[in-house]
Amino acid sequence: MVSTRGRLDDGDPTERSGSWAFGGADSVVLFVHGLGADAESARNQAYTARLGLAAATGEAAAGEAAATDDGTTESARPVVGYSWASNVDWGLAKETADANAVPLADWLAAWADEDGRPVHLFAHSLGARVTGAALRELADRGRTDVLASVSLFGGAIPDESAGVGGRYGSAIAALDAPVRNFHSRNDRVLGWVYRASDRTRAVGHVGLPDGATAPDGYADVDVTDLVADHYSYVEPEEGCLPRAVGRLGFD
Repeated sequence: MVSTRGRLDDGDPTERSGSWAFGGADSVVLFVHGLGADAESARNQAYTARLGLAAATGEAAAGEAAATDDGTTESARPVVGYSWASNVDWGLAKETADANAVPLADWLAAWADEDGRPVHLFAHSLGARVTGAALRELADRGRTDVLASVSLFGGAIPDESAGVGGRYGSAIAALDAPVRNFHSRNDRVLGWVYRASDRTRAVGHVGLPDGATAPDGYADVDVTDLVADHYSYVEPEEGCLPRAVGRLGFD
């Protein structure tokens, strides 16, 4: 896990915990959770994403190993959880999401410089706002090379914000990686609660609005046929990760 909880005002706002022995993994996934997650929930959600990714790619489940043709073993693709203080009210959570732009950009740039293995970023719900803010920060720094892909799952950001001319559009276009927005009309949290609170449609519910232009590298992916609610996007066997890894070309 990487956490910024209670550390945003520190000189080094990110803290690492857990095992970082990734062995021969050739890439990692960074999972950014959404609203209402305390530290334990953040860990659990990252673990669920790991199980879902293992099921989607046919890799061994977390904690297990699978024999390869040459006699070595391989386990599930590593998933790092990005834990931020989202267990607050909605307005403060959005402010905190924006405040995580610099720490997340710092961590991604440091990982690219010090480790170098590709990072696929998965963002759920309000984690899309954390991600969008970080993409803007990376674009401002000219560090558009630090990600292999970005996937938004039920993104709780305005639908127009991801388009050309939107809050995150230019940063998405500048990124040297694909951005995929997986959205579901079955997502009632976005379709009802988010729309009532922010008085706009969420990109994770309907994709870009009619008439909007998609930035270079961006695509909407309708997963209404796979995702039954706001909390199922990365669940093993019932979410949309099989479609996501297919669209992103995971090896």
